[in-house]
Amino acid sequence: MAEEKEMTANREDYLKVGINIATRTKSAGMKKFIYKTRDDGLYLLDLDTIDSRIGAAAKMIASYDPKDVVITASRLYAITPAEKFAGIIGARFLKGRLAPGIFTNPHKSGFTEPKLIMISDTRNEKQAVREASMINIPVIALCDTDNSTKFVDLIIPANNRGRRSLAFIYYLLSREVLKAKGEIKGNDEFKYAVDDFEAKLEDRVQGRQ
Repeated sequence: MAEEKEMTANREDYLKVGINIATRTKSAGMKKFIYKTRDDGLYLLDLDTIDSRIGAAAKMIASYDPKDVVITASRLYAITPAEKFAGIIGARFLKGRLAPGIFTNPHKSGFTEPKLIMISDTRNEKQAVREASMINIPVIALCDTDNSTKFVDLIIPANNRGRRSLAFIYYLLSREVLKAKGEIKGNDEFKYAVDDFEAKLEDRVQGRQ
């Protein structure tokens, strides 16, 4: 019997944060990632695929100079974990909906020329996806079942709206990127906790999101 592949995280941990609980809508590009439909109509994403894609994304990100990587986030619960991730790996973080020309117009304020972009939500960050496609920049994106996958090179199927789900995703990506780059040797050397990536209530109250 073939040996079972070791997962990046335990199934129980994935289920605990609801990483596989999706929406009641499915886009054409996301159908293949759906494991089944719950009685309440919510789609469930395949855990093995989620896990393998997180690992693949981490290796891909680790292969680039951090200065050439841009991480974007616009949804309330995505901003804190995505920004934490960018800080840990040394990438640039762009918050909110991006203004047209950020990647394509050298005269635009804040213009940047990344070689890889990580998107937290293709619906809210569609401008970043569109511009990346115009200049052939690879795109990694967290996609729920209702997200468009057009112009996305590496899809990480996941619940990209949940506070705990997003915190866990970016926690794992941070850890796995550092491991892939050889900056840490194992999980026990990673000095951060999932809580460090989770959006806090006080952030929302004080308008920091």
